[in-house]
Amino acid sequence: MSFRSVIQEVKGEIGAISRRGFRSRPGRVRRVAAAAEEPPDESSSSSAAAAVLMRESCWTQLPPELLREVLARVEESEGWWPRRRDVVACAGVCRSWRGIVREIVRTPEASGNLTFPISLKQPGPRDAPMKCFIARNRTTQTYYLYIGLTDALTDDGKFLLAARKCRRTTCTEYLISLDMNDISKRTDTYVGKLRSNFLGTKFTVYDAHPPYAGDVISKGQSARVIGSNHLSPRIPAGNYPVSHISYELNVLGSRGPRRMHCAMDSIPVSAIEQGGTAPTQTEFPLSYHESFTSIPFFKSKSVRANNSTASLLTQNGSKLVLKNKSPRWHEHLQCWCLNFHGRVTVASVKNFQLVASDESNPTNQEHDDVILQFGKVGKDMFTMDYRYPISAFQAFAICLSSFDTKIACE
Repeated sequence: MSFRSVIQEVKGEIGAISRRGFRSRPGRVRRVAAAAEEPPDESSSSSAAAAVLMRESCWTQLPPELLREVLARVEESEGWWPRRRDVVACAGVCRSWRGIVREIVRTPEASGNLTFPISLKQPGPRDAPMKCFIARNRTTQTYYLYIGLTDALTDDGKFLLAARKCRRTTCTEYLISLDMNDISKRTDTYVGKLRSNFLGTKFTVYDAHPPYAGDVISKGQSARVIGSNHLSPRIPAGNYPVSHISYELNVLGSRGPRRMHCAMDSIPVSAIEQGGTAPTQTEFPLSYHESFTSIPFFKSKSVRANNSTASLLTQNGSKLVLKNKSPRWHEHLQCWCLNFHGRVTVASVKNFQLVASDESNPTNQEHDDVILQFGKVGKDMFTMDYRYPISAFQAFAICLSSFDTKIACE
């Protein structure tokens, strides 16, 4: 059998596995992609399990050098969703395949691809923005983030994250999850949340996992006990503040644009300088490769992080601050305008572009590169384009703050 035939056979059989889906046991979806998909029925679960066992006996005996070359060719050829799921399926075959695929697949910053769940917590690409869109369901007060599959403003998309709005007595929370059907803190796919103050002018983004390797957490008064079937004691899940968002008073009322200020607590301002780097999560707690196909690392146990994040930023300099790019008044159209390069088609007070502003600079000069862009394209459809140094999770949380009612600003 020629080398090309080997690659084609591997791609064909792995593609069959990825189309069937994975389940660890009845009632629990074995999610391996960057987003949760619809659970297959029991018959497809059995066939998928049998297919995986067959692949282990058939392909795991390949010499490591040949196996690495085959998987590298598969990864290179399947560059975008939905074909990208074949790469994820390769990582779900066995431990040896999983280790090789994890070494081959690069971060979104370098590759411009979202492959595994951890990609949603890693900085976006440097060269071009990652083009996504958000669908809003007014009835259920839920929001769904998709990555576009084409150059169109909206298409079928690949599901990435979901959020649900929860009104409290003194605040509003948006719970963020990998599961579009079960958005709760007690699920395995909970990844973080956005919390507002009573007026809806100040927001805090909380990551369920430490933004830095080596972060430790300490239980606070808000800690609560969860049964062992919900939380493994080896998983350091909690509330890690990674961003603070504030909206300033708009003296023009609803006629004027909102003024946003985003302090990225987990990203130093040096990240956007020449040769700078942003903190990058490489795996979830409990070692991602140990529980790859069921993702049991998304847990929710209310704890408080220590000051390690603050101390790290102190060592690296000040934190990155994002501010909305100032729009210009268009006399002919009689409205405030920004150049969204065709990605926004409906005028809305929610539309914004965020650029970096170094607060340590006395002139407070804005940078030209747009890091996050959000705008309306339909009644309940919005585009979201983000890039380095923020992640899809951080970008989604910031955009969710724009949906909340701002009593003091409008």
